[in-house]
Amino acid sequence: MEKAILTVSGMSCAACAASVERTINKQEGVVQGQVNFGTEKLYVEFKPDLISIGEIFDVVEKAGFQLHIPEKNEAEISAKRKADEIENMRKTFLWSLYITVPLFLFSMIPMIFYSLNMQVIPPEWDPMNFPHYNGLIQLIMTIPVMILCRNIFRRGFTAFFTGAANMDSLIAKGTMVAFLFSLYITVENFFLFGTALHIAFEEMVFMGRNQFYFETVAVILTLIVLGKYLEAKTKGGTSTAIKKLMGLAPKTAKIIRNDEEIEISIDDVVAGDIIVVRPGEKMPVDGIVIQGVTSVDESMLTGESLPVDKKAGDQIIGASINKNGSIKYEATKVGKDTVLSQIVKLVEDAQNSKAPIARFADIISGYFAYAVLLIAVLSGVAWLIAGYDLSFAMLIVVSVLVIACPCALGLATPTAIMVGTGKGAEHGILIKGGESLEMAHKIKVVALDKTGTVTEGNPHVTDIVSKGSYNENDILLLASSAEKQSEHPLGEAIVNYGVKKFGHLPEAESFNSITGQGVEAIILGKEVLIGNKRLMDSREIDITDYTADSERLAYEGKTPMYVAINGLLEGIIAVADIIKPTSAAAISKLQSMGIEVVMITGDNKRTAEAVAKEAGIDKVLAEVLPQDKAAAVKQLQINNKIAMVGDGINDAPALVQADIGIAIGTGTDIAIESAEIVLIQGDLMGVVNAIKLSKRTMRNIKQNLFWAFSYNIAGIPIAAGLLYLLGGPLLNPMIAALAMSFSSISVLLNVLRIKRMEFDGG
Repeated sequence: MEKAILTVSGMSCAACAASVERTINKQEGVVQGQVNFGTEKLYVEFKPDLISIGEIFDVVEKAGFQLHIPEKNEAEISAKRKADEIENMRKTFLWSLYITVPLFLFSMIPMIFYSLNMQVIPPEWDPMNFPHYNGLIQLIMTIPVMILCRNIFRRGFTAFFTGAANMDSLIAKGTMVAFLFSLYITVENFFLFGTALHIAFEEMVFMGRNQFYFETVAVILTLIVLGKYLEAKTKGGTSTAIKKLMGLAPKTAKIIRNDEEIEISIDDVVAGDIIVVRPGEKMPVDGIVIQGVTSVDESMLTGESLPVDKKAGDQIIGASINKNGSIKYEATKVGKDTVLSQIVKLVEDAQNSKAPIARFADIISGYFAYAVLLIAVLSGVAWLIAGYDLSFAMLIVVSVLVIACPCALGLATPTAIMVGTGKGAEHGILIKGGESLEMAHKIKVVALDKTGTVTEGNPHVTDIVSKGSYNENDILLLASSAEKQSEHPLGEAIVNYGVKKFGHLPEAESFNSITGQGVEAIILGKEVLIGNKRLMDSREIDITDYTADSERLAYEGKTPMYVAINGLLEGIIAVADIIKPTSAAAISKLQSMGIEVVMITGDNKRTAEAVAKEAGIDKVLAEVLPQDKAAAVKQLQINNKIAMVGDGINDAPALVQADIGIAIGTGTDIAIESAEIVLIQGDLMGVVNAIKLSKRTMRNIKQNLFWAFSYNIAGIPIAAGLLYLLGGPLLNPMIAALAMSFSSISVLLNVLRIKRMEFDGG
């Protein structure tokens, strides 16, 4: 079994993509072929012993399209190819227009005067008096337009006869019927006038010798090309997400080789290279800082507006912007392994995937063209039986074939998914597939891991209690100085807080770490003890005055650390894993949307309940072992669709079990790999925005499908002559062509409204 990703060119509408897809999937040896009209990619899985990649190329080419093997700079090549196609469409439309306008005037003005019984044109110049020349001139003017629009006929008839009829099939059939009918009248005027065949035919055809539809053919083709051109231009606005992401990365990098700074292409950077980045420059690839201090703008990838401070040992994300300091860093991930490349791949995969709602539209579109052909023929026959002439019946047939097009139907879902996933990616929400995007709006319960999801995941100083002769600043200075040589996470939290507060901390004159209890040190001539109750008890230090404070802090889910100075307890420093700044607001918004929020954690019940209370979570499942998290999620799934949000390895089974797994992007690779949605910023507000985006996108898809179906349900009976039957006007095929083109454009314009969606900030 082999898989290939190929670029498809020549597709002008969603029905074209469906045509290529059906053609591919009918081939023996093809396991699955999926075409994304938005990204113009064919994802095919096939058995090489039954069908080769060359045969796949041939099959698609026979269907009227071209395949290309993606190249290294495929994004640029594809963009240029698409720009060339759009420019060709523009030229085709303009040349068709230049020919069609004179043809339209030449054919219609005399007919208007003729129908009004007005003799404005001298008889010797009136084309109506010379039907053989009238038809010949119109034929000569129509043929160039048909040649300019030959792709419509080539693709349309190929698709129709291969069982994959599309929009072009309907247009090709309708215009060809009108052309052949008019061609017959022209030939008859020259060679058959007055014969028995002509007399028999003229009895069926009103206006006989001047009954041409050449101008109708030319106008319809010109309008269709205009519609395709506008659709292609509009669609360009729906596929900007990947282009924007690809455009973030710089083209070159400055690296140190042989003690010399040189500038090379980003494609030539290898892992281990030392990269130099100065203020205002972009980071070429991912890496780790080895020298220098700066702040980095990562907003284009994470959505976080504030710059992030970076020092030696910190991670660098490629395409982020160095703000104010020169740094050197070692490249760790290059090419397709960078965070940016992985994001691009996730977005491409998501835009290629189909939501379940799209399957219904696909089925309808697949059979629609054949159903329309049947309706057109039956409508024409019905009018003939009713006593109308062949010309009238043919007008009905052409109108039905032209107005009924599944293109708007085919565009409704894939373009909305493309814009929705792209919009999410621009705001740090990576949705891995259309199915995930659709499922998210059905979520009724959101289950949250605690550590690293609701909370920061790292301990912070939360309280300093002082009742003795030392104030809070004195206690913090001595405690943080004493902990400088400690490697314990709680001690590190106190040191970080002290450095942030004072900048410089005095060095300890002596230091001793007491395993499982705390540390002791001499700071500024004072003997400092900092640790738990066991340490105080072992040194016979009375903690009675601080018992109530200690119990209160412990009840709040914080870890109290006693600070003794020169043998007397002088204060408590409480350390806890604090909740993220936006967690409470995000949880409140979820609840206001009618979504129940549950916290599932392995922490002890008291700590879990304290965090839940602060965050506004009503339901807590505490002391849940890692292997039991998936079972807890399964239990919650009994009556509701559930999303699980987590960041750790222990969350992976629960993320897979949930209807939607949402990984915090700052978490482990395993959690990210297991989830359907990744929040790069690590902010719970991303959960709110992902669900809102899903609801907005699904509403947009339903609107598109409703209007696409409504257009066809209303348009086909009108084209078949319903209004005429009720005493109203008969639909002109040219008006039908115009309406059909703009039905697709209206769908695209509606989809672009998703781009204006406002996200909730942190």
